[in-house]
Amino acid sequence: MPPPSTLPDSFGAVAAARRALDVDLSDPRVVAFAEQFAADVSVIDDQMRSAFLEAIGPAAFEAVQAIYVDDFWPRVSAVLGVEPRTAESGQLWPALEEFMREVARLDALDPVTTELVRLRGARQHDCRVCRSRRSIAAIEHGADEATFDAVDRYADSDLPDAAKAALALTDAIIWTPYAVPADVLAAARAHLTEDQLAEVVLDVTRNAANKIAVALGADAATVSDGVELFRTDENGNLTVVTADPR
Repeated sequence: MPPPSTLPDSFGAVAAARRALDVDLSDPRVVAFAEQFAADVSVIDDQMRSAFLEAIGPAAFEAVQAIYVDDFWPRVSAVLGVEPRTAESGQLWPALEEFMREVARLDALDPVTTELVRLRGARQHDCRVCRSRRSIAAIEHGADEATFDAVDRYADSDLPDAAKAALALTDAIIWTPYAVPADVLAAARAHLTEDQLAEVVLDVTRNAANKIAVALGADAATVSDGVELFRTDENGNLTVVTADPR
């Protein structure tokens, strides 16, 4: 398994901030929302969302952040076999933002595989805004819409074996994180370095922050036709560049 040093410092900071966050998630309506968030966020409908918001009140955004951390941080530990390092506690959202920037700066994976992993997660979680975006870096490295569409049938596609292994691992982290199939893990180890394997896990975790928007019904795409292009700068910040890649 990848060594603990592959986890960014912000991973531990998020865990510490979550432990320090005083938010009550015990209401049955909140529990039902959190359980569906973890199982399949795309199934959360207006009725469940309204019940959650009625129960949680003005703490809704903090509560969904906490639910996201409770959902995904154990998945990382289960797949990589490591725990977050001890860190001082702070506010949760700034810690999450730093985590997302830090993961975005990782570069063991090539830009095309990184984008395929992102799109696979976007389609599994049915995040409309994430599905409508494309990475300029991936396009500059040879990806096109046929490449991106291959995420829906990657096992039978002509994508490289390393990309297929990364996508199979992506699915496992999303759907069976506590029982990753042996063949999926074997393929990941065969075609990815330890740093690349760890980066897939962290990319899936970072990308799964889209579940916050999906759960709250705030994931509407900003384009009605075509897609948006984006770049990720050296600090890990995403910038939308244009609405049409062609």
